[in-house]
Amino acid sequence: MPKRGSAALEGELLQGTLDLLILKTLVLGPAHGHTIAHAIERRSDEVLQVEYGSLYPALHRLEDRRWIASFWGTSENNRRARYYRLTPIGRKHLVQREDRWDALVRAVNRIVKPATE
Repeated sequence: MPKRGSAALEGELLQGTLDLLILKTLVLGPAHGHTIAHAIERRSDEVLQVEYGSLYPALHRLEDRRWIASFWGTSENNRRARYYRLTPIGRKHLVQREDRWDALVRAVNRIVKPATE
């Protein structure tokens, strides 16, 4: 997920981050892959760009885990597209992932931005 025109951020992001971003994006409703990638990019103020080579394996992995489900539909361009939606199991997992993410961010910030006394 590199920022356009910048050095690649790949490998610098924590493993599982893309899964969390996809699950969070699907809270808003079903979406196809292109829309998911675009939503992540837009909501990150263009800092993150999702490579399709990473997105679709992640979508398949999440579907294998039953955290998301897919169905065929018609896109806004009147093309057949596979849509993904969050499942009840995925919604529960998302809550756990968000809690874990919050704990991780607090832990990293205690090191990177220690409180001054």
